[in-house]
Amino acid sequence: MKQFIDNLHATPVTSAVFASERLLFTPATPQADAIPTIFAFPNEYSVGITSLGYQVVWATLASRSDLQVSRWFTDVHEPLPGQPELLGYSISWELDYVNLLNSLEGLGIPLRSVERESHHPLVFGGGPVLTANPEPFADFFDLILLGDGEILLGEFLEAYKEVRSAERETQLRRLAQVPGIYVPSLYEVTYHHSTGEIQSIQPVEAEIPPRVEKQTYRGNTLSASTVVTEKAAWENIYMVEVVRSCPEMCRFCLASYLTLPFRTPSATDSLIPAIDRGLEVTKRIGLLGASVTQHPEFEVLLDYLSQPRYEDVRLSIASVRTNTVTPKLAETLTQRGTNSITIAVESGSERLRQIINKKLTNEEIIQAALNAKAGGLKSLKLYGMVGVPGEEMSDVEQTVAMMKQIKKAAPGLRLTFGCSTFVPKAHTPFQWFGVNSQAEKRLKFLQKHLKPQGIDFRPESYNWSVIQALISRGDRRLSHLLELTRHYGDSVGSYRRAFKELRGQLPELDFYVHTNWSTDKVLPWNHLQGPLPQGTLLKHRDAAISQFEQPQVVGIG
Repeated sequence: MKQFIDNLHATPVTSAVFASERLLFTPATPQADAIPTIFAFPNEYSVGITSLGYQVVWATLASRSDLQVSRWFTDVHEPLPGQPELLGYSISWELDYVNLLNSLEGLGIPLRSVERESHHPLVFGGGPVLTANPEPFADFFDLILLGDGEILLGEFLEAYKEVRSAERETQLRRLAQVPGIYVPSLYEVTYHHSTGEIQSIQPVEAEIPPRVEKQTYRGNTLSASTVVTEKAAWENIYMVEVVRSCPEMCRFCLASYLTLPFRTPSATDSLIPAIDRGLEVTKRIGLLGASVTQHPEFEVLLDYLSQPRYEDVRLSIASVRTNTVTPKLAETLTQRGTNSITIAVESGSERLRQIINKKLTNEEIIQAALNAKAGGLKSLKLYGMVGVPGEEMSDVEQTVAMMKQIKKAAPGLRLTFGCSTFVPKAHTPFQWFGVNSQAEKRLKFLQKHLKPQGIDFRPESYNWSVIQALISRGDRRLSHLLELTRHYGDSVGSYRRAFKELRGQLPELDFYVHTNWSTDKVLPWNHLQGPLPQGTLLKHRDAAISQFEQPQVVGIG
């Protein structure tokens, strides 16, 4: 811990890290009474500055003259105010809670909101992890912003200014009235017993809203980079958000369900001008979104970036829907410095893709490979998943058979198959299903049968999936466990050790990870409203279950 505190104060603002930044906005000059604020990303600078969400929120804060904002990362920071009033965190990865807790400790701030006093800053958080299910982290935050920063930040700051000089409790009660602001301490969670299910989640008084609704930005302009730097994990990249959410609505997919509706800004009025701004400072462009090529004007973007005057531009695309991989797209990417493309296929089983609502055929997958090769791409990466609800071993065998078909159809195209284990996510139709305990064996089966075919198999750690599921389905009782595990390490063994130490104070690991929950159970996030009501999620879940019939056994020979 001493080393961490030393590092906390080690790096001056004149460091090469901040000096290398090229800003695409003009920071405001803070007023004399500006609110001293720290905006933190609980990971290294190279990771945090590559987060488009972090970039955009920082620029929004730094553009206000009523704030004095200092950035903080685990390895570098700007000069910090001696008495900050606001301390914000952008959380993009579950295990970053370790750095979150370490930073609070290093800054001399009590880990739990209930222990903080008037001289401590209000600790707020946002980002995809907290918006999905903040409950395992709820006791560490004074308030959590649920949803899109475009509409949350301004209302949050204006409400705070109204009660800036008030007592802490008054501040929190006022902020709890702002749509999308969740103040965990103002909600009481009761349990049937200490190791049992949740009995109820209720506001502590009538004036507090019984439900907090995620706020959704519905404007026609999405995000683009506010800073370009060679120190980013993606060196010198300028990122443009082409779409938000995804129209496919795969039933396990948080990125789709939590961010609905699907939004697509105008190519000519918004996206191309944004790209032009980026090209003034860099030659590397990244197009971001859950399903970039499903933008209705994607061809317009492609034609624009295919112009000869951009022949020295390097282009990357975050995600490509399989049936939109055309020879033209592959050729453009090849000409713009990209050698591979990534598609999400989930499985080689048609039945399983029907269960998850993946509107895709094996023929379309094979055609995507043929088109990628025809356009000059050298390799194709496919993303898959095991342990999906309703999956049988024969579905896994069909994935092997499909990969063999692709290899035979497109010889010379390097194939990579990345595979994760299904993890239930809040606000999706599959939130009631647990992690399949057979998933690890199925990953090993794929490894055994794909590697001899010359296919590069890259499984995501099954143990990491278990930890991810624990956090994604956790309730407030997990906060004590998280405090313990940060000292034990991030292995599954560390979590089991912590569960053993806390036996009798919370349910077992299997309750959170592997158990299929009943649909009448009070979920940890029942008081937090996502884009779709629970009744709609249940209909989508039932539609999936209706496809659970036994599949035919298919050989893999």
